[in-house]
Amino acid sequence: MFVTLPGGTDDRVEGSEGDPSADAHEIAAAVERLANLWSMAAQEAVVRLSPHQLRALRVLEAAPEVNLTGLAERLDIGLPTSSRLCDRLEAAGMLERTLHPHNRREVQLRLTGQGRRVLADVARRRATTLTGVLAAMAPEERSALVLGMNAFLSAADGESTPPSEAR
Repeated sequence: MFVTLPGGTDDRVEGSEGDPSADAHEIAAAVERLANLWSMAAQEAVVRLSPHQLRALRVLEAAPEVNLTGLAERLDIGLPTSSRLCDRLEAAGMLERTLHPHNRREVQLRLTGQGRRVLADVARRRATTLTGVLAAMAPEERSALVLGMNAFLSAADGESTPPSEAR
């Protein structure tokens, strides 16, 4: 079976004829390569962070003033591990701990300006790396990738939007 990509009749790729497991192996290889590019771009940032540290900063960016328990739950790690992680991030000047204004027994975690700058640097480096790879693709291949990724996200989220309407 051949699938015609958007933008032309000569741009055809061989499909799996309805076998998702065959496609899954090919996609897994591409995702692994993307994850490696993503990770390398993060490691080239001004401040090098472990994947756990970077995830913690992203959680703090998305959920300002979360407490230690909330961070541990979002990262799916234990409280002692979360506490040590915060100790290192605080020592690096990327997060601060403050007392909750209405519950003195609770400590809130907040990103500092340095933490925000590091996240912005990582995001910029990742976008630059991804842009370089996408630039090497033909425009119709990029369009097909975007269409496919939107369909994947819809399916992963349980939505039933047909791929042609995902754009």
